[in-house]
Amino acid sequence: MIRTVVWGTGNVGRAALRAVDAHPRLELAAVLVSDPAKVGRDAGRLAGLGRDLGVAAVDDVGAVLDGRPGAVVYAGSGDTRPDGALADVARAVAAGAVVVTPALYPLYDQRNAPPEFRDPVLAAIASGGGSLFVSGVDPGWGNDVLPLLVSGLAATVDVIRCQEIFDYSTYEQEESVRELVGMGKPLDYDPPMLWHSVPTMVWGGQIRLMARALGAELDEIRETLERRPLESTVKTRTMGVFEEGTQGAVRFEVQGIVGGEPRIVIEHVTRIHPSCAPDWPVPPDGVGAHRVIVEGTPRIEVTVAATDEGENRSAGGNATAVGRLVGAIEWLTAAEPGLYDALDVPLLPAVGKLGRRAG
Repeated sequence: MIRTVVWGTGNVGRAALRAVDAHPRLELAAVLVSDPAKVGRDAGRLAGLGRDLGVAAVDDVGAVLDGRPGAVVYAGSGDTRPDGALADVARAVAAGAVVVTPALYPLYDQRNAPPEFRDPVLAAIASGGGSLFVSGVDPGWGNDVLPLLVSGLAATVDVIRCQEIFDYSTYEQEESVRELVGMGKPLDYDPPMLWHSVPTMVWGGQIRLMARALGAELDEIRETLERRPLESTVKTRTMGVFEEGTQGAVRFEVQGIVGGEPRIVIEHVTRIHPSCAPDWPVPPDGVGAHRVIVEGTPRIEVTVAATDEGENRSAGGNATAVGRLVGAIEWLTAAEPGLYDALDVPLLPAVGKLGRRAG
């Protein structure tokens, strides 16, 4: 059994606790939290399992890492504190652990990551013998293993398009939705997530990674952006009211240009209510999905709609990201210490999990 720590118990951490508990080769060794109110609470309750797992949450990072766990699922936020997340991850790697996380976007395509992100991890690997694999859903498997797998079913490929089409009213991260993405803000507000070059910073690595896998040479990476206002005030279950005239929908593309044409495209269509921008692409049921479209011979379209935590699509997306990461721990433990990406780490079948329930 691989002794595994879950670091963080937010939206991703809850799913990670459930995934570690359900994995036949992993043993939950510890749960790390930063909120004093969570210290001492049982992991099963924090995970929403409705039962105890016999592991109480703690906030002493040093003591947990001194215990030399085999693996760490790092579920802390990297959106608003990238430096802190990088320091945490490097600390765990230096302690000799296999670390998996969705938190550090620049390391999704680790070969082309900026030195300020890559070098501290490589130094930690050299000193402690741990490993790191960074992945998620989008960016993550929705922009790497899935489109690459589907492309292999085509005789010819003109364009690979990866779409995330989501109703953000199901999210429980109000600060990110309002402040970073700009939902509910006046259209003259400049959301940090939509600043020029930020989408490329987040998703450009996935474009480069797919191009590398396909043997294609990129000319450049371009961005497009559209925003639409709400035509009427709407009220959401998790984040309250969004006023008429404020931003209600965003659509952007990060385009990999090959031979002068957009050939590898990551597109996001995000709404705070289905009534906004109805002419833009919609998921099959109007709630949320990830879609891969391979334009070629034949044309292939695959849509993935995941649900978790009471049919919540946002939670479903988090759970699939966690499934990819937790499912990689056993492979990473057997591999040499190193910094890995999605082209290195196989997406394994659910060996030993068929019919198995958490706990």
